[in-house]
Amino acid sequence: MKATLPGATVSRLPVYLRTLAALPSTQTTCSSEQLAALAGVNSAQVRKDLSYLGSHGTRGVGYRIAELRDQIRKALGLTHDYGVVIVGAGNLGSALANYGGFAAWGFQVAAVLDADRGKVGSEVAGHEVESIDDLEAIVTGRSVSIGIIATPSWAAQEVADRLTRAGVRSILNFAPAIIDVPEGVEIRRVDLSTELQILTYHLKQQD
Repeated sequence: MKATLPGATVSRLPVYLRTLAALPSTQTTCSSEQLAALAGVNSAQVRKDLSYLGSHGTRGVGYRIAELRDQIRKALGLTHDYGVVIVGAGNLGSALANYGGFAAWGFQVAAVLDADRGKVGSEVAGHEVESIDDLEAIVTGRSVSIGIIATPSWAAQEVADRLTRAGVRSILNFAPAIIDVPEGVEIRRVDLSTELQILTYHLKQQD
């Protein structure tokens, strides 16, 4: 496998993995054409992406699903569990905590935190909401690798600062704010308003 994969390839690997998981359990192989059709890309792109993993398939047979799934999981680092802390126990944070897909892909919610003392002590998805005052101790003591920010925009930067100082190097930001992080910290922003604006653009093109 290539040591460093292109960013666009990395963004498509989870789509391939999800597609493979959705195939019938009795199916043992799939072609690049089938994988491409289900993933919404072209087959040449699939073959190029998978070649970075050292997987070239077999002519007339395609890719062995179990083997390809393992290769993608290894490339994405999904070979062991990762501790996740969700900061923000409002509607969005609670919805994320209730998401059942975390455990299925090796992500364990280690804690749900909030600054609102009225929420601290309540239960969200089987987790007792804890005080954000304990963020650093929780990150260190529970081996948290990933921080999810689901706070109001005005609080997001401070939360990111505290997460990075505590040693978190991967952050998923749902707050509607641009966050600055130190070099070496990977941050992904999920902006629902931006996605909706992109959808309205495509709707406009259909008029």
